[in-house]
Amino acid sequence: MTYQGPEFEEAPAGRSRWVRRPVVVVVGALAAGGLLGWGAYAATGNGGGAGTAASAPGASSAPSAHGASARPTADGKAAGGKAGGPLAGKVIVIDPGHNPGNYRHTAEINRTVDIGTHRKECDTTGTATNAGYSEARYTLDVAHRLRTLLQAQGATVKLTHDGDKPAWGPCVDQRARIGNTAHADAAISLHADGAPAGDRGFHVIMPGSVHAGIADTRRIVAPSHDLGVRLAGAYRRVTGEPVSNYLGHGTGLVTRTDLGGLNLSTVPKVFIECGNMRDKKDAALLTSGAWRQKAAQGMSEGIADFLRGS
Repeated sequence: MTYQGPEFEEAPAGRSRWVRRPVVVVVGALAAGGLLGWGAYAATGNGGGAGTAASAPGASSAPSAHGASARPTADGKAAGGKAGGPLAGKVIVIDPGHNPGNYRHTAEINRTVDIGTHRKECDTTGTATNAGYSEARYTLDVAHRLRTLLQAQGATVKLTHDGDKPAWGPCVDQRARIGNTAHADAAISLHADGAPAGDRGFHVIMPGSVHAGIADTRRIVAPSHDLGVRLAGAYRRVTGEPVSNYLGHGTGLVTRTDLGGLNLSTVPKVFIECGNMRDKKDAALLTSGAWRQKAAQGMSEGIADFLRGS
């Protein structure tokens, strides 16, 4: 289903009330279906507006079956793609980081959940540009664009939350379970950073090897690294965004073992920090509907490249 909205979206006036708490994030030849997806967005205004995001109910954890057929999800909203496309039979979970309503639900998002290595906040508010365009609005908008591009190539796509549920969360452990229960072939968590001005560029976060408590990433470290490398290459090529000048030592790749969305995943998964919302140059890109379409296109190409090679 095509997400419709204006091509360009003005950032709202005023300073941000969202404050980024300690959270970081983090998908190639172009498939013909990707071009179809781009055309669908161009024809409907490129989906610039982002609706109110919401939590999705957490599904019970299930063992991963990489490459398995899609199964009904907890809310029944996994959307099948174009029949016969190059990604037909593949299941992709998109996790839009944070939620536009999180700041109204501080008690709920501040409660801690088990991520294997330790306990961590359920979720955070995310960051925003200096003009007040929030990370949560950005991630939901790009998630809609990315979903359309992937569905045009035949993939079945599931979002961890959308605009039809109570507007907070879901918790990081629920986000991981949604991908696990869907038996996703690939999962991606979308974010934008809140680093100091002058720090700019994107980076992709991949899971390190964790075997502690309820977390065991050992089976997904290698495929997640492959996904991250392909994603970073395609994203940089399509968007022109430089790799981070403050993390990743010039590679655009970071490995972490303290993020619940990665620690608890049993399917190949990465986070992407699409740019720094506090940097003037990056903020100008992140608030542009046309550039967000490029961001989604780059992610789509990276994911498709990974799935074709897996």
